[in-house]
Amino acid sequence: MKKVYLDSAATTQMRDEVIEKMITVMKENYGNPSSTHAYGRSSKSLIENARKTVAGILNVSASEIIFTSGGTEADNLALNSAIRDLGVKRIITSRIEHHAVLYTVDQLKKCFEVEVEYVGLDEKGQVKLSHLEELLQNSEAKTLVSLMHVNNEIGNILDIEAAGQICKKYNALFHCDTVQSIGHFKLDLQALPVDFTAVSAHKFHGPKGVGFAFVRKNSGLKPLIFGGEQERGQRAGTESVHNIVGLEEALKIAYSNLEEEKEYVASLKGYFIEQLKENIPGVKFNGLCEDPDNSTYTLINVCLPVTQEKALMLLFQLDLKGIACSKGSACQSGSDKGSHVLSAFLPEEDLQKPSLRFSMSHYNTREEVDYVVEVLREFVEA
Repeated sequence: MKKVYLDSAATTQMRDEVIEKMITVMKENYGNPSSTHAYGRSSKSLIENARKTVAGILNVSASEIIFTSGGTEADNLALNSAIRDLGVKRIITSRIEHHAVLYTVDQLKKCFEVEVEYVGLDEKGQVKLSHLEELLQNSEAKTLVSLMHVNNEIGNILDIEAAGQICKKYNALFHCDTVQSIGHFKLDLQALPVDFTAVSAHKFHGPKGVGFAFVRKNSGLKPLIFGGEQERGQRAGTESVHNIVGLEEALKIAYSNLEEEKEYVASLKGYFIEQLKENIPGVKFNGLCEDPDNSTYTLINVCLPVTQEKALMLLFQLDLKGIACSKGSACQSGSDKGSHVLSAFLPEEDLQKPSLRFSMSHYNTREEVDYVVEVLREFVEA
């Protein structure tokens, strides 16, 4: 059976170079980084070198990088500490954020009676920055704004610079989930008006279970996890040295190959859109994913012209054909709930039709796109 992986927004295939580097570390650098003997110092040195590498790529200080278990922990760190330690009484977010943000915000509302407001979206699911400014104008409560850079389901890109400047104007803290953008877009976090970001290595061909938070210097953020003094006291627990080195290697390669791979994947996405339009009359593209200037080059979200009854079998049929894609984010797969992202802005008529997210990487080919389009065409016409 032919196998086609088009779910890179859920997780990416690890690069061979990353795997090889991690294996070497696991074999040779197994000392506890907190130990003072040579084995421990060797491991500690790898972690600090990785921190410097990450900081250098993002143009920040090494002390502003905190290694975590991934993006979810990094999001939780910023949101929880902002309420608990920084005096934030109000959170502004959107209804199309990742559940790592939305569920955390819900919990903070229950436990700390935090005021929560949602910024409006236009008909394409784009955040209305004019509404964000209105919300910030209308309250003197200390506020944290949490908006993601690249949406993980529809690919819309937020203008971080503009959003950050609005936050700065009204003395609001700005937290930005950059899980879908770091490793795919160049970001100068020193120059951007952002206080906290979240990153996961497995979104840019690195290992699962590791990521980092960027925390602006002198922010006052306190730990989420207590125990030892690892990560300068910001995140307790023995560091996963091989994973951190894997993250470093994946990030280095991602940015070394960025322009070449970006051009290739963007052309593949354009070809995919073109073939879908030619072969499936009535196909629609959700959000701004059809717009190359305002969406990520790595994914498309497609609404297919079939009945709701027929839609129930779609993912199953694609899986039988060896095609891996998603009806939403991987974190909600297995749930019979519809996409909370699409529900936030699509008309009811389109919500009744099946929508699929196809997300690509440099490992994909035009031949794979042709195969997927043919399978979809046969399904729609059957």
